[in-house]
Amino acid sequence: GLEWGDPDVLAPVMFIRNQYLFPLLSSTEIVGVEIGPGGGRWTQYLLRLKRLYAVDFHQELLDELRRNFDRPNIIPVKNNGDDFPGIADNEIDLVFSLDCFVHLDLPIVERYLANMRRIMKPGAKAFIHYSDKRKIMALVNDGFAENSPETMRALLADLGYVITREDTTTMWHSSIVMFEKPI
Repeated sequence: GLEWGDPDVLAPVMFIRNQYLFPLLSSTEIVGVEIGPGGGRWTQYLLRLKRLYAVDFHQELLDELRRNFDRPNIIPVKNNGDDFPGIADNEIDLVFSLDCFVHLDLPIVERYLANMRRIMKPGAKAFIHYSDKRKIMALVNDGFAENSPETMRALLADLGYVITREDTTTMWHSSIVMFEKPI
C-alpha cells in the first residue's frame, strides 16, 4: 500500500498520521478495528494496541498482513464485506479505516456504519477516510465511489453518531470524518 503514499514521507498522509491517528492512540489498553488493512501501511502504527481486529473481505490481504505483522494482538477477521464476525458487542474503543471506504459504494458504507454500532463501546471513536466526488481527483478516478461530506454527515446522523471532527481539505480526492458512538 505504500504506492499510495508512505505516511513517513508524503506530507498529506504524514499530517493525517500526526494530527489524527497518533492522538487516538493515547492508551495501550485500546481495543481497535482496522477496516481494510491491506499489507499494513497504517497497521504499523496500531501495533501497540491491546488488541487489533484487522477486518477485510479478501483473505489474500489478511494473509499478506500476517506475513508483515505476525503478532498475537492482531486478530484477522474475514468478513462478508460489511460486518464484524467474531467481535463482541460493545468491545471496540476505536475504529480506523484509511483508503478502504474511498472504494466502497454507498449501500456498503451505510451497512458498515450500521454494523459498527454493535461492536463500538459507548463513547468509542471512529476515523473514516472516504471518497469525495466533489473533488476533481475523485471525479477522474474510476475506482473512487460516489460520496461526499454531505452524504456522510446524513448517514452518520441517521445512525445516531456524533461527528467530532471533519477534514475536507487535506486530501485532494477524499475527506475524513471522525465520530463517536453516544454514551
